[in-house]
Amino acid sequence: MEESSQERQVIMHTEVCDRLGMEFPIFAFSHCRDVVAAVTNAGGFGVLGATAHSPRALEVDLTWIDEQVTGKPYGVDLLLPVTYDKTAPQRGEPQAQPGQPQATPPAPHFPPAQQAFLDDLLTRYDVPDLPGHLPATVRSLSVSPEAASDLLDVAFGHPIRLVASALGPPPADLVRRAHDRAVVVAALVGTAEHARRQQAAGVDLIVAQGTEAGGHTGTISTMVLVPEVVRAVAPVPVLAAGGIVTGAQMAAAMALGAQGVWCGSVWLTTEEAETDPSVKKKMLAASSADTVRSRSLTGKPARMLRSAWTDEWEGDHAPPTLPMPLQTMLTARAQQRINRNAGSGGTGAQQLATYFVGQGVGLMDRVRPARQVVEQMVTDYLAVAENFAAQLDR
Repeated sequence: MEESSQERQVIMHTEVCDRLGMEFPIFAFSHCRDVVAAVTNAGGFGVLGATAHSPRALEVDLTWIDEQVTGKPYGVDLLLPVTYDKTAPQRGEPQAQPGQPQATPPAPHFPPAQQAFLDDLLTRYDVPDLPGHLPATVRSLSVSPEAASDLLDVAFGHPIRLVASALGPPPADLVRRAHDRAVVVAALVGTAEHARRQQAAGVDLIVAQGTEAGGHTGTISTMVLVPEVVRAVAPVPVLAAGGIVTGAQMAAAMALGAQGVWCGSVWLTTEEAETDPSVKKKMLAASSADTVRSRSLTGKPARMLRSAWTDEWEGDHAPPTLPMPLQTMLTARAQQRINRNAGSGGTGAQQLATYFVGQGVGLMDRVRPARQVVEQMVTDYLAVAENFAAQLDR
């Protein structure tokens, strides 16, 4: 049996590790609280993607994580875009008038061209509607300043060690509130110029995310982006992200000047992940060529599994996607219908099924516990480091 990193009593001392109190500079971004807790307990640093949470749901999940990690470090990630469509309907619990029962929010209305295209798409692929007893769960993204502030109020009520901001420099108030609580502020960037803006905004930790990454991502590769960002924002520490799923890739990132790695896709096929089973099966069979950057789920370019869904939205007869967060709200019910039916035969739901994932999906070929992923990454990293050392003529 291969000796694990835990058995070898390995602790890595980068600036990031020492500042955040973690054993290994492996950050795990996940929407699944089970993954966050498992990675933190394995010596890494779990980061809960909270943009799709309501304040109430975030309170429940963070309370659960607190109980699981017993003081070990973890963080929260939010989307805070530079531009935001203020005309978008906001998610929230509707307020009833005094003396009246709780109000029911009106259903949002979308442009007829996009709605008609989506209705036709589901009809052509014969995707059944939701059963009458199952209400549609339309989850919008909490990307407005007001919604993000509500989530931050909840997050700062827990012992988080890091708050991450994506899609733009964090507001000055977020930085102030975080620093007042000794919470590290991290930010994801796709160019060196974006990294400089984040540094000017007071960010403590820059995540240089290459185009290989799943979810919202730019066009510059990780191999090129990381050293550019390291040089641009020194001495601010930098994490590497984008296609990183192995310890050898982690070693490469560290060689480029990064002080750790930020991983998201690799956790989607772990035992703890809440990834839809039909999508997880597609990921395990996918190659690195089976992803595409598409606006079809959120309105902003995001890397995901290529499927009939992404192909249809790129077709000549497809309407333009809507701005964030309207595209997510438009497609949420459709995605619920697709995911519910993707695992059964007789429909085209399996062809349409997709989810955010990076090009590293080609290296994700089996289901493993999240702890095992962390330990294998550290073991592989050590093997590379020892190989480098053996090449030196002392």
